[in-house]
Amino acid sequence: MDEISNSDEINNLETKRPFQIEGEAAKEMETKRPFQIEGEAAKEMETKRPFQIESEAAKEMETKRPFQIESKAETAYGGTKRPFQIESKAAKNIEMMRMEIAKEFTGQGMLVRNALITLIAQGHLLVEGVPGLGKTLLVRCIAKAIGGSCARVQFTPDLMPSDITGNIMLEGQTLQFITKKGPVFNNIFIADEINRAPAKTQAALFEAMQEYQVSLDGLSHPLPRPFMVLATENPFEHEGTYPLPDAQKDRFLLKVIADYPAFDEELAMVQRVVSKEGGGAELSVDMVRQVMSLEEFYCLQKLSTQIMVAPPIIDYAVRLVSASRNNAALQCGAGPRGSLALIRAARALALLEGRDFVIPDDIKSLAIPALSHRLTLSAESELEGLNADRIIEKIIAKTEAPRT
Repeated sequence: MDEISNSDEINNLETKRPFQIEGEAAKEMETKRPFQIEGEAAKEMETKRPFQIESEAAKEMETKRPFQIESKAETAYGGTKRPFQIESKAAKNIEMMRMEIAKEFTGQGMLVRNALITLIAQGHLLVEGVPGLGKTLLVRCIAKAIGGSCARVQFTPDLMPSDITGNIMLEGQTLQFITKKGPVFNNIFIADEINRAPAKTQAALFEAMQEYQVSLDGLSHPLPRPFMVLATENPFEHEGTYPLPDAQKDRFLLKVIADYPAFDEELAMVQRVVSKEGGGAELSVDMVRQVMSLEEFYCLQKLSTQIMVAPPIIDYAVRLVSASRNNAALQCGAGPRGSLALIRAARALALLEGRDFVIPDDIKSLAIPALSHRLTLSAESELEGLNADRIIEKIIAKTEAPRT
């Protein structure tokens, strides 16, 4: 009997593996892998990857690429684009500013656009056109819309530099020298018929236009910001005029040809003006209201410098300017300021149209106003009746633009 019982024990040992645990615990361990966690936590871990963040930020990160900027101007070139529109206070203020100007200034849409572009880009504007097209009225409307000041000086052959910049004078009662600032110390300065003043007087604006300051008696006086010079030229009366030197023309960001208004625009302007009290005897800007402060507009100028310009756009602008230097129809092409002017003006135009990026069409539309006054035609071109605008159009047609 003892032998039988011993054999039974041996059989039992043969059929079981060492350390087998019987019962429910053993069955449970057979079906699960080591360290399995049961319950809702286990199910959640099975369906999620490690360290998944259960939050709105995590869900947003799943749908966006890292560091994505929600400016609606992702990749202008080499990638997919979605519609861009700057929904900001800046874009709304610009639109309100245009509406306020239109209350008193009718027509001349290109002149208004380029004046705003120049002011936003912190540049200066040269306007060529006959008298009476409303240039002074436009400047007064712009100045009032931004809460700024403006001054107008009629340039004449006997105008002195101190008549523009100011001078140092002796005060009669205190017997002390005081600084009397000239009309250039305004936000917008109108140099009417600038080519009627001699070169010495024209040169008085060099420092103001480039360095935004005026030196009087050895001291530098900063000009108010924003600051813009709007100079005008009469294209027909050249007797007794002094052509602007190339160095000064190069300091103007844009040059605009102001033409006569269309019939409908002139009719609407006359009807509106004669219906006012006074019958149009004075330039009134009473209907224009201020839409932003000078500080806000200065911030708007800074904002324009942050508009995205893709490398192909910069390359396109430089190629256009470089092509003007190797053109047989030109004696002298545009300098590096021409390339900078194109980019600066294109940024301002993009902001004006509610975009935060520059497109090739911006460069094309601004090529003539940004470059025409920087070119010198050859004698052959003048004999053939060519002008700078037509030559720039040919350069644009021959220069390949980047694809969007």
